[in-house]
Amino acid sequence: MKNLTQKISIALSIFAMVTLTACERPPIDAKQTGYRGTGMDQINNPRTDEQLAKINEMPAALPSSPDGPKAGAVYKNVKVLNNLSAAQFSTFMVSMTAWVAPNEGCAYCHNVQNFADDSLYTKNVARRMIQMNQAINGNWGDHVKTTGVTCYTCHRGNNVPQNVWFNPVEKRGGNMLGNANGQNDPQKTNGYSSLPNQPFASYFVANAGAARIIGDTALPTGNKGSLQSTENIYGVMSHMSHSLGVNCTYCHNSRAFNSWEESTPQRIQAWQGIQMLKDVNTTFISPLASISPAHRKGPDGDVGKANCATCHQGVNKPLLGKSMLPDYPFLAPSNNKPKDGNQLAKN
Repeated sequence: MKNLTQKISIALSIFAMVTLTACERPPIDAKQTGYRGTGMDQINNPRTDEQLAKINEMPAALPSSPDGPKAGAVYKNVKVLNNLSAAQFSTFMVSMTAWVAPNEGCAYCHNVQNFADDSLYTKNVARRMIQMNQAINGNWGDHVKTTGVTCYTCHRGNNVPQNVWFNPVEKRGGNMLGNANGQNDPQKTNGYSSLPNQPFASYFVANAGAARIIGDTALPTGNKGSLQSTENIYGVMSHMSHSLGVNCTYCHNSRAFNSWEESTPQRIQAWQGIQMLKDVNTTFISPLASISPAHRKGPDGDVGKANCATCHQGVNKPLLGKSMLPDYPFLAPSNNKPKDGNQLAKN
């Protein structure tokens, strides 16, 4: 009898350990962010925060001088940043190499026998990405504020940012089940939920729909939303929450998730971020498929595009809100014209 009791105790202990594997051990920090009773709290794990702080450390900047001849006059075939001094330009090239291709070095983008040569696709991609940085910092101040972005914000030492997405391809769940729509396949992209894990094409490219599904009335009068569109929206919302390391109530008032008036200011900034993703994915990233090799493309022939995790990487402010632009001011044009934020009902 004693042996049986011991075996049962051991079995229950193992069961408890397995059951609680996905739970986080205390202490956990909680901060109330809204009116009492609305469930508006932000939950943080100090141990996770410590790990995220290491991931989001800002690299040291290399000193350079704006004095001296311009890069466009010193080097051949400089099509962007040619107004920098040769010293600034060379220093920035070294920085870009450390951010994007620390192992490959200059040869990742350049024919080292002739640096003016444009034969490598990576060089043309790099040019376009510099222009994308300038466009984000110059046109999307309503989202990136004065903090802005650089190549490092997304790449973090990788040739291709670790968090990108490709057009989804149909994955059938069986002869009778049809297209599984990426459901019941938990991945990092959807916060490890059973929701669709590739909902981005519905919201993060030009002419995509708005992430709206909740009706304005108690009964579904006039609300034509389908279950599939509902699941897609909740999938992309789970992605946003997981990418920023925040709860749904970081943007929404849980009393009325659909109400803009009762939402936090962060919801408007998140809306601006969605519009920014539509712009950069459509204007800058997707066209690169025409010059990219097959190994850089997804099953649909597209290149990896940006979503919230591409920049944020687990924190609500990339690099914990620290700006690299003071060291690279040429990535932030002075003609900052933020997008109009009065289009909430239209997008």
